[in-house]
Amino acid sequence: MLRKEERNSIIEICPVRNVIARFGNKWALLVILVLSEHEKIRFNELHQLIPDISSRVLSGTLKTLEADTLVSRKVYPTVPPKVEYQLTDLGHSLVPIIEQLTEWARTNMDTIVGHRKEFTKRQ
Repeated sequence: MLRKEERNSIIEICPVRNVIARFGNKWALLVILVLSEHEKIRFNELHQLIPDISSRVLSGTLKTLEADTLVSRKVYPTVPPKVEYQLTDLGHSLVPIIEQLTEWARTNMDTIVGHRKEFTKRQ
């Protein structure tokens, strides 16, 4: 069994757990896709485009994406403050991969949903 320090170091060097897992929340990929459709966008505009996300969750998702340098945030010194978000070059590099995943999901959704129903019936 690994000690806590060893487990943490493995997480830090494992690309799947360290980077890809950040997109495991259900909103990150959608936020990236919506941002990719706009050069710059304000928080409320983004929230209107994804109406079923709470403000709190959207804010947290944007902070996570900003920490990973996928999104940049610019605050203008106005009253009230104007804040704009946009994808960075790194964020834009992820968009084609998300689009491929989206296409795969569209292609296979009926099959997957059907198998889920069969699985649930067997349980």
